[in-house]
Amino acid sequence: MSNISFNNIGISGMSAAVPKNTIVNYNYTEFFPKEDVKEIVDKIGIKERRFAPDGMCASDLCFAAAEQLISDLEIDKEKIDLLVFVSQTPDYRMPATSITLQHRLGLGKHVAAFDISLGCSAFVYGLSIVYGLMQTGGFRKALLLDGETRSRIYSPKDRKTAFLFGDGGVAAIIEQNEKFGESYFSLNSDGSLADLIKIDAGGYRTPSSIDTLTEKVVDEYGNIRTDEHGYMNGADVFNFVLKEIPKNFKSVLALSNNTNETIDFNIFHQANAYMNSYLAKKLKLDITKVPSCIEHFGNTSSVSIPLTIVSQLKNQLQGSKKLMLCGFGVGMSWATAQIKLEDCFISDLVEI
Repeated sequence: MSNISFNNIGISGMSAAVPKNTIVNYNYTEFFPKEDVKEIVDKIGIKERRFAPDGMCASDLCFAAAEQLISDLEIDKEKIDLLVFVSQTPDYRMPATSITLQHRLGLGKHVAAFDISLGCSAFVYGLSIVYGLMQTGGFRKALLLDGETRSRIYSPKDRKTAFLFGDGGVAAIIEQNEKFGESYFSLNSDGSLADLIKIDAGGYRTPSSIDTLTEKVVDEYGNIRTDEHGYMNGADVFNFVLKEIPKNFKSVLALSNNTNETIDFNIFHQANAYMNSYLAKKLKLDITKVPSCIEHFGNTSSVSIPLTIVSQLKNQLQGSKKLMLCGFGVGMSWATAQIKLEDCFISDLVEI
């Protein structure tokens, strides 16, 4: 595993935006019998999700979140000199969405901007990259944006994924200050498991065609998707999580000289309620220190960790708080971090 530590870099404020369009999973019955839907929803624990309407992209959600945060904190935009956009659902193949957001947000031409394409671990990876760049001393304020419209890449006719994914965008202001102290990161990957969560076609390896866009019955259960829809081997993903995540979590806890008792909140990627409950029990965590937002927003991929912080911890981050962040998924890729927040400002959740 790759372990990294940083000094005196931290998050001073966070915000999140979600679509107003709310999908009630119990009513998501166009392609499945009501009794099957109830069984699925009861099992995964996702009652509602937010779906971006036609024409709304991840960048729109991040823009709304960023504008709210910049306004709330009364930030001089000229002092922002780094913008990183995290997403696997960008606006275009090119240019990078971060560049268009730099202009759209009215930031100066001096801003360094680039995209990160990664899945469920990407917010933690993004933090580590921004922290590293800030550590050099060359940047004053960084804006980390993370957005996904995952509802668009999974088939509504595939019961394995149809009820899981939702959309959202988040923004975080990161800066240098001695009050943040030391932070610790562990970044990991295993490409031998790349087929566990994947979209087979639509990229440059297998370009789009009439065949890749044609719906097909893909298994004996009658699930339907195209080659350009995402799929997931849920059982093997669960086994991967149980094998890798607890030991990685414990390693960062030890690296940072902390125990479960000294951590204020443990925020896991919101994959599904059962998996996170199992992780909490396996790690012997106080369940009151494991906030969750999956019931109302579903699996929003890399957005889920910061969305949980904004939606669940807004009034609980006064003073000094130690957080464990743990993202895992597509790749397979996983990352754990122990960071400290100091009077972190949290904007009200934005709906657009």
